[in-house]
Amino acid sequence: MTSLATRTEPVRAPHWELCPGCRAVLYRKRLDRDLRVCPDCGHHLRLTAPHRLKTLLDEGSAEPITVPVSEVDPLGFTDSMRYPLRRDAARSRTGLDQAVVCASGTVGGHPLVVAVLDFRFLGGSLGTAEGEAITVAGELALRRRVPLLLVTASGGARMQEGALSLMQMAKTAQMLQRLDEAGILTVSLITDPTFGGVAASFATLTDVIIAEPGARLGFAGPRVIEQTIRRPLPPGFQTAEFLAGHGLIDLLCPRAELRATLTKLLATTGPATFTAPAGPAVVTDPDLLPARDPWQAVRAARDLRRPTVQDHLARVFDEFLELHGDRLAKDCPAIVGGPALLAGSPVMVIGTRKGHTAAELTAHSFGMASPAGYRKAGRLMRTAAKLGIPVVTLIDTPGAHPGPEAETDGQAYAIAENLKLLAGLPVPVVAVVLGEGGSGGALALAVADRVLMNADAVYSVISPEGCAAILWHDPAAAPRAAAALRVDARQTLALGIADGVVPASPAGDHDAAAALLRAALTEALAELADVPGEELCARRRHRFRRFGAPAPAVAREVRS
Repeated sequence: MTSLATRTEPVRAPHWELCPGCRAVLYRKRLDRDLRVCPDCGHHLRLTAPHRLKTLLDEGSAEPITVPVSEVDPLGFTDSMRYPLRRDAARSRTGLDQAVVCASGTVGGHPLVVAVLDFRFLGGSLGTAEGEAITVAGELALRRRVPLLLVTASGGARMQEGALSLMQMAKTAQMLQRLDEAGILTVSLITDPTFGGVAASFATLTDVIIAEPGARLGFAGPRVIEQTIRRPLPPGFQTAEFLAGHGLIDLLCPRAELRATLTKLLATTGPATFTAPAGPAVVTDPDLLPARDPWQAVRAARDLRRPTVQDHLARVFDEFLELHGDRLAKDCPAIVGGPALLAGSPVMVIGTRKGHTAAELTAHSFGMASPAGYRKAGRLMRTAAKLGIPVVTLIDTPGAHPGPEAETDGQAYAIAENLKLLAGLPVPVVAVVLGEGGSGGALALAVADRVLMNADAVYSVISPEGCAAILWHDPAAAPRAAAALRVDARQTLALGIADGVVPASPAGDHDAAAALLRAALTEALAELADVPGEELCARRRHRFRRFGAPAPAVAREVRS
């Protein structure tokens, strides 16, 4: 098999090239310096597989992976040319042995294995040789226990190899299942175009799906769809931007930012080791907390000046990479989540976000998550369990979204699934109620080994206004309801629902609040770090099993 260094690039006209996006005439040397992204319209022109590896991997780190070349012609297929002759022509034209080039190397110093499809070779179609190369790359990642990156560009399965090509979809999916079982991170980079058997197998089965702007992804091509349904497709259909809006990819990433994004993602795959702070970071005795009026606590929890989840993501964590989508149909703006580094160790952080302004609150549905948000959270929790990293949830929600669309999409089902998922998650889970902890919408992120509350937070089965309207038939009785519900942190700690309270920070000092939260999280995770997964689950189930049990009592009165 030819080496990466000796593979040839296609012969192109010197000096100039036409942008397929805006039809501008581009100076080729500048275009190559810009990673073949049009400086006028941002269109991402195709890269060859060798060029892609050169732009992705750290300089000098690439090592080719040799895969035996398949010469199969199972059908004796001939269209306008015999299949072996067509394949030989592709080899001569591209300098490649097949449509996949594989290598190991590093990105930002982090080791990984990469398999790249090259559209120049028979449209990047998935044949037996390509399925074997991708599977071999995955098996090498499995042996070395390093992440696998798959870069796709394909028209689909290779027709000239018939059902044998179809079998490569199952073969590569099976390989990814083995990597799931081994807890190894898998990542797809979707480039234009990615269709058919590739889209319906390894391209969309990875833990994280990244797409270049404008990349098209789908099972059936647009011409086939239009011929079948006999009506035009919506603008931008099957583009990465369209798919992102429908929750089907994790993030759009321009080519110039790809290496930095991958570096940030790969940094979160290492072991988690936490060191507890020097002194206690949370208050565990309710008698040490000052008594306060529950309604005043509600007002403090809703104060738009206090730190939000977004503020803490920027201050508490060393790195954070937001991932999007429920992989079904939507991306909920009220749930934010993704891998992060906390005190240098990887965690999966998930939170409900609101905002400081009316515009931010509206954009994030006032922190009220839709079913897609809870499904996104569940997907990230399962990824954390696969990778063996802790889960941190930051809760600030008046409750789950109550609208008709949420009910149609299965709000109750989505919340219930998260409750069950968290009960059996074999990694440490720490939940923090930052502001409002409202009803099942909050609990869907709070079935945890440690449940903490900010000193100004509240946690309740229903809002005081809702309780007042139902029981007193008077929303103005909300202060009375807040007192009856014991929503404040001190009394929630006394009830045993919270395990600790994060001390209050000076008003408006977001940095101080972040420092207190960071200490509380590292303390809790240090205590849980060495507990085996089965024991974590057993303890967590016992923690929630005891609520409502007749003995021993789970609550006591707080001394006034």
